[in-house]
Amino acid sequence: MQSSLKQREGVPTGSPSTPPAQPPGFTSVLERNIDALRRKRQEDDKKASLQDRIAQAVTRFTGSMAFVYVHLALVGGWVAANLGILPGVSVFDPTFVILATLASVEAIFLSTFVLISQNRAAAEADRRSELDLQTNLLSEHEITRLLTLTRAIAEHLGIQEANDPSLEELERHVAPEKVLDRLTRDGENGSP
Repeated sequence: MQSSLKQREGVPTGSPSTPPAQPPGFTSVLERNIDALRRKRQEDDKKASLQDRIAQAVTRFTGSMAFVYVHLALVGGWVAANLGILPGVSVFDPTFVILATLASVEAIFLSTFVLISQNRAAAEADRRSELDLQTNLLSEHEITRLLTLTRAIAEHLGIQEANDPSLEELERHVAPEKVLDRLTRDGENGSP
C-alpha cells in the first residue's frame, strides 16, 4: 500500500543505494557537452605554440616521480664520485661547487617553465570563468522570465501567493556590472 502511494506521489522506491533514474535525454546532452569541451581543449592544444608545448612537456616531466628518481641517481652518483667512493672515477668536484651551480641554474630554468605553464593555465581558467559567468547570466535571465510567466499564470488562476512582495524583487534582472562595482567597492573598503 505504501509503495503504491509513494509511486503515485512520485517518491522513488527501492533501496537507498539505488541511484535515481536519469531523465530521458540527459545522457546525450551531457555527452554532447563533454565531447564539445574535449574537442575545444584539443583545438587549443593544437593552437599552442611550440614554446608552450615544450614548457608544458618539461613541467609535466619535472612534476613526476621519474624526475625525482633521475635526480636521486645523478646527485647520488655525483656525490659518490666526488667522495672517492666509486673506483676508477677521479674526483672532479671536491667542494661540490659545480653541483651547486648546476642545481641553481636548473632551478632557474625549471621555475621559468613552471611559470609559463601556470600563465597558460591561468588564461584557460579565465576563459572557463568567463564561460561560467555567461552561462550563469543566461540562466538567471531564463529563471527571471520563467518566474514572471509563472506569476502571471498564478494571477490569472487567482492564486493569492502570486502577490508576494518578494516575487517582485526576484523578477528584476541582475545587472552584473553593478554587482562587480559593488564587490570592487567593498573590497577596497576592506569589507568581506
